[in-house]
Amino acid sequence: MTDLPGIVITGASGRMGQMLCATVAASDKARLVGAVERTGHPWIGRDLGEVSGGQPNGVIVTDDPLEAFAKAQAVIDFTAPSATVEFARIAAQARCVHVIGTTGFEKAHLDALEPCARHAVIVRAGNMSLGVNLLTQLTRKVAQALDADWDIEVIEAHHNKKVDAPSGTALMLGRAAAEGRGIALEENTESGRDGITGARKHGTIGFSAIRGGDIVGEHDVLFATAGERIVLRHIATDRAIFARGALKAALWGQDKKPGQYDMMDVLGL
Repeated sequence: MTDLPGIVITGASGRMGQMLCATVAASDKARLVGAVERTGHPWIGRDLGEVSGGQPNGVIVTDDPLEAFAKAQAVIDFTAPSATVEFARIAAQARCVHVIGTTGFEKAHLDALEPCARHAVIVRAGNMSLGVNLLTQLTRKVAQALDADWDIEVIEAHHNKKVDAPSGTALMLGRAAAEGRGIALEENTESGRDGITGARKHGTIGFSAIRGGDIVGEHDVLFATAGERIVLRHIATDRAIFARGALKAALWGQDKKPGQYDMMDVLGL
């Protein structure tokens, strides 16, 4: 057992954090060796198993990521952009594989990850599921085959606690569509429609976001032109698919050279 890679989960009390902890703890390919939460959180100093409603497991929740990362081979991180950047710096010091499922990054956050990737493996993806990554590939191919007379709209739905829009997955799909069409997404995006917006601009890629209830994640890529439509769809019904993908990424990264990777690399797509 001690030869198995040790993994730390950040944001351990969150809905994804708890799913990640449970997935790693149940795995026969890795060990859960640490759980990190923000300073002042009521879980700090307590046994993770107990505070999660189960049996004690010997993993004590800490607010000291450096101490936790020092005894691990990988960190799985679904937190917030500013926290993720700080975790990336510490993971680089500890030479840990850093698997990032955090979304909502701005350019400054992404720029801050680059020096960290010179010292450690970073696997970052807007979505860790196999199905979504296949959908991304399909989106790129369909966009490449169709001209700008086909409008492209990425429609996503998530639970009412999600704080960023469009979702990281929607942006990943939008980028794939833009790559397929040979354009820059940032200069050809249409979103946030409200009021008298005027006609849709020719050749743009649109985003629509739905928030409600406990929706895990639904993504449609709509290609529409006069007289016909193509819809590519992925529906997630269980967060465990993201946790399993993140664990796969953490294991995949163990023998890789420092650098930035994504789930396409992990899945060999």
